[in-house]
Amino acid sequence: MDLRQLRYFVTVARERNFTRAAEQLHIAQPPLSRQIQLLEEELGVTLLSRNSRPARLTEAGRLFYEQAMDVLNRVEQLKHATQQIGHGQRSMLSIGIVPSVLYGGLPALVRRLRQERPDMEVQLIEMMSLHQMEALLNGRIDVGFGRIHANFPAITRVVLREERLVLACPADSPYAAQPIATPLPLAVLADHRLIVYPKVPRPSYADQVLGMLRERRVQPREIQEVSELQAALGMVAAGVGLCIVPASTRTLRADLHYRLLDDKQATTPIIMSYRANDNSGTPGLMLRLIREIDAQKPAWLKYSYNRLGKP
Repeated sequence: MDLRQLRYFVTVARERNFTRAAEQLHIAQPPLSRQIQLLEEELGVTLLSRNSRPARLTEAGRLFYEQAMDVLNRVEQLKHATQQIGHGQRSMLSIGIVPSVLYGGLPALVRRLRQERPDMEVQLIEMMSLHQMEALLNGRIDVGFGRIHANFPAITRVVLREERLVLACPADSPYAAQPIATPLPLAVLADHRLIVYPKVPRPSYADQVLGMLRERRVQPREIQEVSELQAALGMVAAGVGLCIVPASTRTLRADLHYRLLDDKQATTPIIMSYRANDNSGTPGLMLRLIREIDAQKPAWLKYSYNRLGKP
């Protein structure tokens, strides 16, 4: 299956007539019919009922038509954006992110960045903190926002803030009887299964949490590793265990309760990384916008949950 076949099929489906479709496509009708036939053979389904006049889409054909239109529209958008960037009409900024930073100030930063640089195409790419380092070095991304401290001489890393950690528990848990601001000792985890994420790659945020517990000599009853934050919180909601998460993620699920941990050092950093030899001015612009956003004291930036760095 190729884009030419998709365009042929969409034209036939829209015209409901092979002759008119062939005229629009500037090809003869037999090769057009053959391409549609090859497409159907590859899919193993009939897309067009040829026994009716005009030609009628089958149920599978209707689905394929809608999806083919989406693909072709996306290809046109991709082509247009690539031409703009290639001709210098727009620039591209690729930002690597760990998912949890989306619940803090990153959306506000991207909005402000687009206002300041309307000529810039901003692309967000989900990737773990260590993967961001490799992506920065090979040029796949321009800036990364992660949570893992790492030393790469060719990469500049700025700690934007240290975010307090909270314990996520089911709404019917005994720990849900107190408000979030009432600290909970880490020692309670000795009686529970702890759910940590991500399972891979390592080291990761999971190792931050486990390392903190080892330093405090707290041993959970059991440790279960899962792939991502959403899966971890879903398991907490199901009563499988408890999970330590950044405070900004507490708005993710209304069916959970959260408690600050009784340890002022129980924090996780938000770190902005970029190539040390980046002379584009974009990292400096982003750091300036971060300072301006923080100065406005937005609702998500509760200072009881964050210790600001000095970007």
